[in-house]
Amino acid sequence: MNRRESLSSILAVTGAGILPAEIVKEKNSSFVYSLNMSTLRGHQLGFRKELEVAAQAGYKSVEIWINTLQDFLKTGATLPEAKRIIDDLGLKVEDAIGFATWIVDDETARAKALDQLKMEMDQLAQIGCPRIAAPPMGATTGVSLDLAKVAERYRTILELGDKTGVVPHLELWGFSKNLSRVGEILYVAAEASHPSARLLMDVYHLHRGGSGLESVKLVGKPLIEIFHMNDYPATPPRETIADADRVYAGDGVAPLKDLLKTLKNPDKPVILSFEVFNKGYYSQDALLVAKTGLEKMKKVTAGI
Repeated sequence: MNRRESLSSILAVTGAGILPAEIVKEKNSSFVYSLNMSTLRGHQLGFRKELEVAAQAGYKSVEIWINTLQDFLKTGATLPEAKRIIDDLGLKVEDAIGFATWIVDDETARAKALDQLKMEMDQLAQIGCPRIAAPPMGATTGVSLDLAKVAERYRTILELGDKTGVVPHLELWGFSKNLSRVGEILYVAAEASHPSARLLMDVYHLHRGGSGLESVKLVGKPLIEIFHMNDYPATPPRETIADADRVYAGDGVAPLKDLLKTLKNPDKPVILSFEVFNKGYYSQDALLVAKTGLEKMKKVTAGI
């Protein structure tokens, strides 16, 4: 089939003389824009309203928080109902934020965490969510863990993911005693020796942990499917900057253009998920915050 015949076939399938602009745009895009619901947590909207705001703001993808979903279920709602809401709004749940202590040395606590993760993964699978964040919850202070053991524990939860279809993405937390640097999460992912191993990083956390955004160049593209997008101001200094200091992409001093060029994957779009915990934004209209976050992400990715 030559080029003209191929194009004619596509046009025949679409039933139009031109390709829909939305299809062309999505096909050529290097990034998918998502809203992490941390951005709206201070508004206390609840599961349904958070999703409605995201859709109204123009997002097609979101990251939910597991406890918000579970609070919704406690009202008597069901997982099929949650799935209907998501589908009716035209959204895709790309990832879920959870806090199971899968990483800790305490065997009893770790066993409970595995049960928790299994339940959460089962719930997420039913609403079509393919990923769950796996941060170093429970190991942010205290002793430094043996990374070889952490790798074994990460493999264990990856195997849970094999059974449920929900892949845990190893998350870097810059303020943490453990898994605060790119070298640490790379080691754990490699030593886990599992094909589904993936890394979840964040502009702020890369800065806070001291790895810096340049370190992302050391991470193979297949390991990055989703990336938390935000920015950080010049002050406070790196050693004392906190979660709440994160700002809109482009409003801080992070070298975002260089980072985005590194993240760009010719094989598939990378999901950029806007995540902040900014108290100033919590005092503003939720829809305005969501819209502004999307606009700012699109602005910094323009031309990449």
